[in-house]
Amino acid sequence: MRHNRVINHLGRTSSHRKSMLANMATSLILHKRITTTTAKAKALRTYVEPLITKSKEDSTHSRRVVFSYLKDKTAVAELFRDISPKVGERPGGYTRILKLGNRIGDNADMCILELVDYNEAMLGGEAAKTKTTRRRRVTKKKEGAVAETAAPKASKTKAAKAEEPVKEADDIKGESVAEV
Repeated sequence: MRHNRVINHLGRTSSHRKSMLANMATSLILHKRITTTTAKAKALRTYVEPLITKSKEDSTHSRRVVFSYLKDKTAVAELFRDISPKVGERPGGYTRILKLGNRIGDNADMCILELVDYNEAMLGGEAAKTKTTRRRRVTKKKEGAVAETAAPKASKTKAAKAEEPVKEADDIKGESVAEV
């Protein structure tokens, strides 16, 4: 019987499971979101959230403990430098699971696991507003002025380009006729 056996083994050996979770945690920290199966995401959530809590205290000991789990110094640096100050006031719940549906090939339940403070669309604050208002629009008054100034320059350059090859061709023909 499996009374009080909480860990999901994910059909892997212990060493394979630990290295897989370390790789997925590194990808989550570096990319801020990953797409995976729901079972792996739930296992990864219990793996990565204590590491983020540990990163709130920036000491040599906590860096070494986190490095022993992640085994990637760029991910550790990213965690302590960028993610830790952003989630400093949050008491927990650093990740979010968004269900996607089933995968076509094997019908596995898929989801997106992301860090909560890095999704601008769900924050709904200033980050989402700046993305929607960053369009370049030209008013009609400016558009008319731009069209008037651009059109004569374009016509002059086209006319000048059209006349120059003709003059060169006439000169070449004239020289060739004079030489013969």
